[in-house]
Amino acid sequence: MGPESSESRARVGICGMSIEASTSSPHRSGADAFTVRRGDDLLAYYDFLAPGQPLRTAADWVPLVHARSLPGGPVEPDFYDAIKSETVNRLRRAMADPGTALDGVFFDIHGAMNVVGHQDAEGDLAAAVRGAVGPDVLISASMDLHGNVSRRLAEHVDLLTCYRMAPHEDAVATKRRAVYKLLSRLGTPAHPGPGRVRKAWVPVPVLLPGEKTSTRIEPARSIYADLAWVEVQPGVLDASIWVGYAWGDEPRNMAVVEVEGDDAAACVRHAEALAKRWWDARGDFVFVAPAGDLAGCVDAALASPKRPFFISDSGDNPTAGGAGDVTWALGRLVADPRLIRDDAPSTVVASVFDAAAVAACRAAGVGASVSIDVGARIDHVHAGPVRLDGVVECLTDGDATSGPVAVVRVGGRPDGDNGVHAIVTTRRKPYHTLADFQAAGLEVRRADIVVDKIGYLEPELFDVAADWLLALTPGGVDQDLIRLAPQAITRPLFPWDEDMADPDLTAVLL
Repeated sequence: MGPESSESRARVGICGMSIEASTSSPHRSGADAFTVRRGDDLLAYYDFLAPGQPLRTAADWVPLVHARSLPGGPVEPDFYDAIKSETVNRLRRAMADPGTALDGVFFDIHGAMNVVGHQDAEGDLAAAVRGAVGPDVLISASMDLHGNVSRRLAEHVDLLTCYRMAPHEDAVATKRRAVYKLLSRLGTPAHPGPGRVRKAWVPVPVLLPGEKTSTRIEPARSIYADLAWVEVQPGVLDASIWVGYAWGDEPRNMAVVEVEGDDAAACVRHAEALAKRWWDARGDFVFVAPAGDLAGCVDAALASPKRPFFISDSGDNPTAGGAGDVTWALGRLVADPRLIRDDAPSTVVASVFDAAAVAACRAAGVGASVSIDVGARIDHVHAGPVRLDGVVECLTDGDATSGPVAVVRVGGRPDGDNGVHAIVTTRRKPYHTLADFQAAGLEVRRADIVVDKIGYLEPELFDVAADWLLALTPGGVDQDLIRLAPQAITRPLFPWDEDMADPDLTAVLL
């Protein structure tokens, strides 16, 4: 789509709200958890809309407001209501002048936002957006495959697409696809595109964690790979499968298939076929890495010659919605004599956030001996604060996410660099890249064991890890879904109801 004069270009607004929020976490995501972008700051957030990029000149962009947060606990309702109100007001102002009214909206959401006191937050927000712009403006949404697509959301959004890779190496490509397909349907005011599509929507009563549905392994790898084939079939524009968000206790939380296009029959046929594949494969999904309890994972790491050996502390993964300060694993690691004696390996533990503990370490200084309690300020369901009796090994300014960081070394040789290196941050912080660890003053490629609050390893760590196990630890994103005992999900639902009858997978045509 080449550049055109501003008089002939479509006008497209940009708005949305993005967070993955676990209803099992005691953490609450308020205004301080979100980065809110407006105007030029919002436009600059999308690399594919940078000056000189083809999509930048393909439309007149109207960046309104977008709020994004790291995953966490449910959103505080006052903040959600404020962003929703601002979104609606900005959209109404944009629509007030017929000469500059919007032709389309790029709706950038995650799909797993849970708000205290609300149900189906994205469906509610989409309904508000639709109400502000009216029935004739096309809305295109980009989503995470771990989001949820309620019928309400599907009804109010014209175009829906989601990631096809987990880990999400195609996140930017998915947003670009959502924008491109919106523009292709809009055309221009002078040369309108083909307009709205038909949508075949199929809920599938399966809800699994991302660590069992990674596209690195079967069966998700083959099923998701086939979406590219489906979307180029006659009469089809896009095909998506949402795994759903396993740690959101709402009726909408389950897998969903949607196929969009101009040929209703083709969309229905392909959507029902994909839904059946997902249902039929439900018992074949397995963890992306060998999984077990923490004790067994530590035993295996100590016995292995492979270094660095990674262990995922999966139950408190902050990028899935964990609070990030659960101390259950850290407490066991610093109490394990094999990890703290003089001949212990070098073990890095990432991480726990505790601003007061970091301040105490900074006051003591590098090299000082400290005895401090850390963590469990937010999530103390499974364990209380852990006492670290050790030495302040490193103090850094961290990065924009973590704030100042302290590394406390527990055990090991007094003059060595072994023992347990516990990373304590000022704010919630995931450790997904080498740069994350380097900002804490650590080089994990030289570590023997790395225990990280993460699920599946992100690409850079996956490449660095000589071996890797998934520890099934407790927390707000516990991989043992049965143990979480949700109350509001729609039953029957696999895996809670393993022997349920085959469901009706007839597509709803919207």
